[in-house]
Amino acid sequence: MLFTLAVILFVAWLLGVIGVYTIGAIVHFMLVVAAILFIVGLVSGRRTAV
Repeated sequence: MLFTLAVILFVAWLLGVIGVYTIGAIVHFMLVVAAILFIVGLVSGRRTAV
C-alpha cells in the first residue's frame, strides 16, 4: 500500500515537472491556432455557429 502510494506520488511529481513546460507550450500553440482560425473565419465571411 505504501509502495503504491509512493509510486503514484512519484509519477504525479514527474508529470508535473515535465508538464510545466510541455503543457504550457501546447496551450499557447492551441490559442494561437484558435485565433488564426477565428480570423480566417471572419475574413472568409462564413457564419460561425453560435
